[in-house]
Amino acid sequence: MDLPSPRWKKGKDGKDFSSLGAANPISAIVSELKASFTSSKPVAILSDLGGRAVLGVEPEQAAILNRAAFGHAIENAAAQKHWFQLSHEEVFYLCHALSCIRVESQDQKQMSEVELWDHFRSGSESFPEMYKAYSHLRLKNWVVRSGLQYGADFVAYRHHPALVHSEFAVVVVPEGAEFGNRCGRLEVWSDLLCALRASGSVAKTLLVLTISSSSSCELSSPDCLEQLVVHERTITRWIPQQCREQRCEPSRDEAKREELVSKKVSVVFNRCSVILGFTILSSLLVCKLKLRQ
Repeated sequence: MDLPSPRWKKGKDGKDFSSLGAANPISAIVSELKASFTSSKPVAILSDLGGRAVLGVEPEQAAILNRAAFGHAIENAAAQKHWFQLSHEEVFYLCHALSCIRVESQDQKQMSEVELWDHFRSGSESFPEMYKAYSHLRLKNWVVRSGLQYGADFVAYRHHPALVHSEFAVVVVPEGAEFGNRCGRLEVWSDLLCALRASGSVAKTLLVLTISSSSSCELSSPDCLEQLVVHERTITRWIPQQCREQRCEPSRDEAKREELVSKKVSVVFNRCSVILGFTILSSLLVCKLKLRQ
């Protein structure tokens, strides 16, 4: 995937955050989070809010969680712990991919990864492909947030959203019989054009992640994640005016070729003009002779 230059935000002093982001890469922050959380294994409690969960952590862990851009902090001044609301993709990623948190149901029953997978699938049929896309980007050290406000499934940031603008509006497209009637997204030109216009209006590149399987697999178990394959495609609108403005100066050979073509066109045009003029003059002479008779 070709990466555009990051669009870093400006600080209060007018300086951008590029040096801060370079000194604190997301990969290092996530490694720090995993080391801190693995020793204590904080607990995320499932809620009824569309499969989301609430995670309680210590103050120093809250700082790392915020730097790694997982979840959204919940303001609660009276609480001794810091609480974060996590999406179901974030919960399963911290539990399955990083193995650094525990998850409990509302009745304080600890849930295994298989039970958690079943719970999220029961709440959202598209959870397998959405989680695969989320984990694919997260493992490449992209920060992933919900993209519903932009008409996409996710938006992807090069670093923390407070430091950099998002670069991609991500649309997840499943392909294969195992996904049932969820296949077929963006197959109609009108859908693709709508997605392009929506991403372009907010200065984002459309990134289509096609999720397919290397072989027939069952989505009833997290084991299917090993068989799901992600294909990346970036789609942009072709703007002729922009291409002309960005065109480089023609080379010497191209300039000579254009000059020869111009001369040939000029010669052909002159010949046609002479022939046309002779034809018109002949017609006038014939008409004049007929009038005299």
